Amino acid sequence: MSVAKGNNNETEKNLWEAADQLRANSELSSQEYSVPVLGLIFLRYADHKFTEVEKEIKKYQPTGSRKKIGKADYQAKGVMYLPDIAHYSYLLNSLKAAISARP
Repeated sequence: MSVAKGNNNETEKNLWEAADQLRANSELSSQEYSVPVLGLIFLRYADHKFTEVEKEIKKYQPTGSRKKIGKADYQAKGVMYLPDIAHYSYLLNSLKAAISARP
C-alpha cells in the first residue's frame, strides 16, 4: 500500500491529536481505549484492502454476468470479506448521523 508522504504525516498528526484528546478528556486508561482504537485502525486497513480487491474483481467480471460476487471470491484473493455494515465508511457515517441527531 503506497501512501503519499504528506498524507501519511497528516494521518500521524491526526492520530496523535486523537490520542491526546483521549488522554486529556476521558477517565479511561490507555489500556482501556487501546483495544477499540487498534480495532478501528485494523478495520480501516481491512476496508482498504477489501475495496482494492472489490475493484479488481468487478473489473474482470463479465458484463451481464449472473454470478454474484461473494465471500469466497474475496477469500480467494487473500482478503477478509466485509459485509456492508462492517465497512469503515458505514461506521463513520453512522457516527456522524448519531452526533448530528443529538439535541
